[in-house]
This record gives sequence, C-alpha cells and structure tokens, in this order.
Amino acid sequence: METKAKKTKEEKAFNRKLIWSFLRGSKLFFIVSMLASAVAALADMLIPQIVRISVDNALGGKEANLPGFVMDLVDRVGGFAWLGEHIWVMSLAILLAAAVKVASQYAFRVYNTKGAETLVKTMRDSLFSHIERLPFSWHMKHRTGDIIQRCTSDIDTMKNFVSEQMTSIFRTLVLLGLSLGFMFSMNWKLTLIAMIPVPWIIVRSFQFHKKIGEAFLACDENEGKLSAMAQENLTGVRVVRAFGRERYEKDRFEEQNRVYTGMWMKLARPMAQFWSIGDVLSGTQILLIVVFGSLFAIRGEMTAGEYIAFLSYGATMTWPIRMLGRMISEMSKAGVSVDRIAYIMASPEEEETGRALCPDLNGDIEFDHVSFAYEGGPEILHDISFTMKAGTTLGILGGTGSGKSTMMLLLDKLYPIAEDGGSIRIGGVDIRDIQNEHLRKNIGMVLQEPYLFSRTLKENIGITETDMPLERIRAAARDACLDDTIQSFQKGYDTFVGERGVTLSGGQKQRAAIARALTRNTPILIFDDSLSAVDTETDARIRKALEKRFGSASILLISHRITTLSKADQILVLDRGRIVERGTHEQLSHGGGVYEQICRIQSGAEEVGA
Repeated sequence: METKAKKTKEEKAFNRKLIWSFLRGSKLFFIVSMLASAVAALADMLIPQIVRISVDNALGGKEANLPGFVMDLVDRVGGFAWLGEHIWVMSLAILLAAAVKVASQYAFRVYNTKGAETLVKTMRDSLFSHIERLPFSWHMKHRTGDIIQRCTSDIDTMKNFVSEQMTSIFRTLVLLGLSLGFMFSMNWKLTLIAMIPVPWIIVRSFQFHKKIGEAFLACDENEGKLSAMAQENLTGVRVVRAFGRERYEKDRFEEQNRVYTGMWMKLARPMAQFWSIGDVLSGTQILLIVVFGSLFAIRGEMTAGEYIAFLSYGATMTWPIRMLGRMISEMSKAGVSVDRIAYIMASPEEEETGRALCPDLNGDIEFDHVSFAYEGGPEILHDISFTMKAGTTLGILGGTGSGKSTMMLLLDKLYPIAEDGGSIRIGGVDIRDIQNEHLRKNIGMVLQEPYLFSRTLKENIGITETDMPLERIRAAARDACLDDTIQSFQKGYDTFVGERGVTLSGGQKQRAAIARALTRNTPILIFDDSLSAVDTETDARIRKALEKRFGSASILLISHRITTLSKADQILVLDRGRIVERGTHEQLSHGGGVYEQICRIQSGAEEVGA
C-alpha cells in the first residue's frame, strides 16, 4: 500500500496532527494519570531519604543538613534525639509515603485505563467513519483483511505506546530528576560514576530504533497479508470445500504464516541483543555504586545512611533509564502503526464533483459518448451513446467483460467519468452536478453478486431505513417471490443469515437482495444480472410484479437470459465495450445478429429441457 521512502516534513506534520486529533476526549485522563504518576514518583523518592535520616541522624546522632522546613518539623516533634527514642515515628512516615505512593499508582492506573480506552474508541470511530466515506475505487484496490488489521492491531499498538510509554515520560523525568538531585546532594563523585553507563544505554536505544524501523513495517505488512488470507478463506469457505481445496489453502496459509513467523524470529535476535546489553549496562551501574560507594563509606566520605539511600536511588534510577531505552525502541513499532493508519486517514474522501444539485430524477437517462477505463487498465467502454425514456425498461445483453456492470457503476457515480470521457445525464442534468447521496438514494441497485450481512432476514431486507415496518418488508419480499419461502423457515423473518448469506441458496440470496431494493420507491431501478440464479417461472413472476409495482420507474435490466429481456422497451447488445445492436425484442430476434443467435441457442435449450 505505502511506499517505504523516508517521510517528508508534511507527512510527519500530518501524523502529529492526526495523533493530536485522536487524543480529543482522552487528554484530560492522561494528564491526571501523569500527575498521579509524578506524585507516586515523589513518594518513592522520599522513602530512601527517611531511611537515611533515621540511620544517620535519629539513630547515629549526626548533625543533619536538611531543608529548613524539614528541620522545623523535626524540632516541633522533639528533635532527632526524640525520634531516635521513638523510631516508630520514622516507620510511620515510611508507611505514610508508601500509602501516598499506592494511592497515586491506583489513580494512575484508573485514569490511564480510561484515557487508553477513550483513545481506542476515538481512533476506531474516526477510522471507520473515514473508511466509509472513501471512494469505491479505493476499496477495490485494498485488501479487506489488511484494512481490518490496521483498524485492530495497529490501533492497539498505538494505544499501548501512548498509555504505557508516553504517559511514563513524566514519571521517568521526575524519577530521574529527583534521583539525581538527591544523589548529587549526598555525593557528587559517586553520582558521576553511577552515570557512566547511561550515555551508552541512550546511544544503543537510538541505534536500535533506526535499525528495526523497516523490520517492524515488514512484519506489520505481512500480518496484514495473513489477516487478509484468513478473512478470504473464512468468507469463501463454501468455495474451498466445494472444490476440495482445503489442503491447498492450508498449505498456502502455513507458508505465509511461516514467512511472518520467520520475520519476527529474525527480529528477535537484535531485540534480544538490545535488551541483554541493556541489562548488562544496568547491572554495571549498580555494581559501580556498590563498589565505589563501599570505598567512599570506608574512607568516611559518605555515611552509612547515605550509602543505603544511594543504593536505593541507583536501583530506582535503573528502571527509568531502561524505560527511556524501551520507549525509544517501542517508538519504532508505534511509528509504523501511525504511518499505516495515517495512510488510510490521508486518503481523500469521495468528493462532490459538481454543483451538488438535488433534482427530480424521474427523467430520461442519457449516455452521451461515454468512454471509460479503470485506473491503469485498457478502455472498457468505447463511445457509448443512447437515451432511455423515463418510466421505460432498458434491457442490456452482452458477454463477460463487455462493460455492462461498468455502465451501471458509472450511472451510480461509484466511478468518476473523466472530463473527456463523455457524460451521463438524468432529466437533462449531468450526474457530475448531482449530489452523490441524492443520486444513490434515488437509484435502487441489485448487484451481480448480492451481499447479505450477518443479520436476520428482516434486518437485511429493511436495511435501507431504520426501524422499517414489517408489513413493508413483507410487501417487498412478496414482490421478490420470497415471502412464502421465508414463512416456511422456523423463525420466519427473524431467521439469522450467515455471513454473505451462506445459509441461503443462490436464488434466495438474489431474491432477498431484490426485496431490499424494492423497499424504496426509487425512480430508477438497476438489476445487474440479479435473476441468474432464479428459475424461469420465478423470473417471470418477479418481472410481472415489477411491472405492476413500478410502472413509472425507469428499470435497467442486465441479463444473459432472453426471456428476462424480452419485455423491455429497448434492448442494447454490447460487445467489447461497444453497442453493436439496439432495438426491441421483436426487432432484434429477427435482425440476423448476436441477439438472434442467442435467442436460437436459448430457445433450443429450452425445447431440449422440455
């Protein structure tokens, strides 16, 4: 989908703006959680100082060099001598600091979780809403499984980075600042020695970040391929079973899974090296504090309490330094996910191409020298011109790839016509100037491959309107010759339809799709070979019901069956994107062309069948 070229300044700016927009509604939660985390860090830093004061001043009797407000507090309770005799007070102070830390950590978890889940909801809502408004051509060029993976796995990666790494920055900075401050105040020499491994950890983290960025992208893209493969096989399971291709598809999936697993295993080596070296450097930092701290304590350059506190700060500081390195490395994964989500969000939504008019569409339909080619492909339609009078039926016949369905997609503005590709007018208005939503609400379309959702039959047929009355749904089903069939089901209209309608036969799916289109009294109806799986008798009954119910509607009827087209007011015969014949059934059936030839073949087949 995306190129792997280096990101431009504009792309980086778009990504930052996108992340900020996703944070709407969750920023306050994250701010509160970071403040709570900072309070927890402060409480954590105070405990070693309380221990130091207890060892050196309360028990050791040494003079204290503490801030004025601390000395005032000690004097009020009776001084260090009194604290030495009542050491339980110092224990109580430690418990109080620990309680503050626990309460703050609890608040951090609660508000961080609220912020994370709000962020995920905002991202999913924004992404889904944007995908719904993308052009039809965009969806045709992208795998469903890969899009789903971006809406799930990549969003989770972003959530984890923001909620686990980004929100820890404040706590990390507070811990580092307080640790270094207390350590410098106690012994600046030992502090500098303890900081020796830190630059190496940071440098290694940035090197790792640059090294694995493309590797994470490759893993993410292959996860998308794996998701797409699983989605396609689950959706097309009947085809796989029908042709006995289970082993082939299993081997194909396992091969892709092997490639995907191999990528992560290959990535495991540099990740293991990074974390192992980080552990060694962190351990080296603690070792330096132990060795040199002991030496300074023996020489009398630091007290026992300062040594104990230094060890605590050294161990505490190891975590934020490691977290800083981890945050830099996790940034690579999050950056890849942001790029993949940003690719979708940056894809331009379908726009109104003209004046966005909402005219009456009960007019003539005119194709005026229409030519069309899909992006990057050869021309499919060549100079198509015809006029269909309002309220009439137009039949379209043609072989596979002749451009029949493409004409209907153009009429519904699912693909734009190039400026030099002619024009389509309804009631004299160029469809480029008709508002997209208005146009599509006034065109009832039954596609060549009917799609039913994993819902009840009632919901599938009445999907064009919220809370559609059952009687209206049944009326449409009766005209589609489906009501009796549905009534024979145990749950009737509440019968649940599997994904893509797998629980129904081909003819039942087509009739359900026809009923769905008939729930709206649209001035234009398109049937794109939507009666192919219906028997001849049912075909005739549906056409008769259509004539009775939609006598004033303009009906475009695409079919390979002559009996379906025979009642049309005008019939077009397409061949390789051109109109080669036009006329009524009576004219074309004796015209000596393709139509007559197909008539003879089909009538002969019917006689043999009889």
